[in-house]
Order: sequence, then C-alpha cells, then structure tokens
Amino acid sequence: MNDLSASEAPDPSVETGRLLFAGECGFIKGVVAFDQVPENDGVEIAFAGRSNVGKSSLVNALTGRKTLAKVSNTPGRTQELNFFRIGDRLTLVDMPGYGFASAPAPKVKAWTRLVLEYLRKRPNLARVYLLIDSRHGLKNTDMPVLELLDAAAVSYQIVLTKADQLKDAELDERRAEVAAALAKRPAAFPVVIATSSREGAGLADLKAAIARLIDERSS
Repeated sequence: MNDLSASEAPDPSVETGRLLFAGECGFIKGVVAFDQVPENDGVEIAFAGRSNVGKSSLVNALTGRKTLAKVSNTPGRTQELNFFRIGDRLTLVDMPGYGFASAPAPKVKAWTRLVLEYLRKRPNLARVYLLIDSRHGLKNTDMPVLELLDAAAVSYQIVLTKADQLKDAELDERRAEVAAALAKRPAAFPVVIATSSREGAGLADLKAAIARLIDERSS
C-alpha cells in the first residue's frame, strides 16, 4: 500500500502558495495619507517591522523579483504604505519601518498617524505579518506595536527574518522565546515562522500560511 496517512499527506497550501507568488505581481502605488489608499479589493495582508528588518527583501524573495520592492541599507527608507498586487486574490502592503530614532519627529508622527488610521479603517486587512530580526528577537521598540495590534484587534503573526545567521539550536530557542512572549496576546497568531530571504528558508511555509489565510477569508 502506498497511501499516505492524513498526517503524512502533503499540505495542498504549499503548492497553492507557490502558485500564488509565481503569478503576476506588481506595484500598485505608495501612499502618504489614508485618503490615497486603493479601494478594497480581495484579501489584504501587511508586512510591518523595525527599520532595516528586511521587509523589502522578503517581499522580493517571496515573489522572485529582485526589484519589486526597493531595498536600502539606510534604515527608514520606506516612508509610505506601498501596495503590491499578488495574483488576482491578494494585496500586500509594505508598511513604514519603525524604531528609527534618527528620523525627524514630524515624519515619525506622520507615519504613525498613517499606520494607525490604516489598521483601524481597512476592513479587508486579514493579517499583519510582523517581521522580527531573528538575531535580536523582540525588543522594547516592538512592544508598542504589539499593544497597538492587540488594541485594534488586528490578527498578526511573527515572521523571523535573517534566520540563516543563527545556528539551528539558536533559531529554535529564539522561536520558542517569541512564541512564549505572544502566548497571552489576544490578537497574536500562535505559529512563529522563521525565514531567510538570502537562503530561501521558510519562504514556502510563509507562502502556504498566506494561501490558507486567503482561503479562510474567501470561504
């Protein structure tokens, strides 16, 4: 008998996620005020994280496009909500980085106001993927964002970046540490995904998670 048991059967979301991000992908627009955001169209997800955590690199790695999202070594470059269309069922939003102390105070205030309004008023926002540098884990600058997402009742999931820079045991420890910190947070999704834009590790898991989310929201 060659039949696989239910636990051994391949997860169909892996292939669905691969096909989703292998299809047409394109930049829609960048906005600096909420009244500029595109109309609601299908399921929307957002990537958030500290400045220079690797959001743009992850967008490019997921889509297989080296320049879809602008990558910079200068923290704080993403100063807009950047909207990307992924296939015909998903919009991905690259949010401004936070925690960059050298940014001018008025600019930080404007980013914060834009993000707050977006989180509170975007009905088709299904989940925020909060990117955390796996080398450092959750830091004090991340805590206000967790509080904000919990207060806004916006589902969020932690994605560890730069996982190739840790040994396997260190990465397992970091994942467990972050999961424990999220255990009592009401809006946090309990599964922590570790990724490497450089090596490609974890990308299939993240694509599959997004594909499952689309199916859940579309049913």
